[in-house]
Amino acid sequence: MSGIGQHDNAGEHDMDPGQRLSQDWWHTGIIDMKPGEIRYRGYPIEQLIGRVSFAQMIWLMLRGELPGPGQGELLDAALMAAVDHGPQAPSIAIARMAATCGVGLNNAMASAVNVLGDVHGGAGEQAVALYEDVAARLDGGSSMDDAVAAALHDYRDLHGKFVSGFGHRFHPVDPRAPRLLALVGQAAADGVVTGRHASIARAIEQALSAGRSKPIPMNIDGATAVIYAELGFPAPLARGLFCLSRSVGILAHAWEQTCQGGRNKGPIPRQFLWTYDGAPQRDVP
Repeated sequence: MSGIGQHDNAGEHDMDPGQRLSQDWWHTGIIDMKPGEIRYRGYPIEQLIGRVSFAQMIWLMLRGELPGPGQGELLDAALMAAVDHGPQAPSIAIARMAATCGVGLNNAMASAVNVLGDVHGGAGEQAVALYEDVAARLDGGSSMDDAVAAALHDYRDLHGKFVSGFGHRFHPVDPRAPRLLALVGQAAADGVVTGRHASIARAIEQALSAGRSKPIPMNIDGATAVIYAELGFPAPLARGLFCLSRSVGILAHAWEQTCQGGRNKGPIPRQFLWTYDGAPQRDVP
């Protein structure tokens, strides 16, 4: 593939330094395109169409190579599992509210994606980072119990008492997590992944639940983080992948609300008002 110092287009050797500087202003190893030709990571688009799934294409674009057997399917399961969690999720609610303001679908989607931050949307990234911290301590010779305890201590110093990827405010047991972990277990048995990060996540789950009357089970973010970590995605990409996943639900809700109609629907019905706790009524002096 062409790159800096590797130009192969006909006539490029005739470019003067100014032309070369202009062409090299942007350089990328992701796409090569010229009239009549489109190649992603070197693969012609006409060979990818109909042979490579969307999840496999995501892998190719992010990693530079096509996924191996079973890897694309596991990534697909993680992306599929987190597409939606209802209008109580801030991103979904915002998409629907934006749709009632008369904006286009792209505006509603952008408004929603923009709130996928550390609290809502960043849990997967934080969970992958936690798993990687435990893995690094294991590589340094710590036992699993010691590695988990030390990593949790540092995590709480940084993020507070809530550990991303575990527990859920609605589900006593998140119904998505066990299925995803079962798929990871099967993938480990098939040699697709090692299963190491799944073991780390289960050890964290046990540590968090120790001595409690109610356990703190893994949730969707913790389970998808297991998959992303097992597949070798860096922690920051876990948030980006969640944005891709949740965008499906965001689009569906924005479109449904657009079809339903309604104008300026806020977070609560109009017959209810917010609680005011400011100063009592007073006159301007």
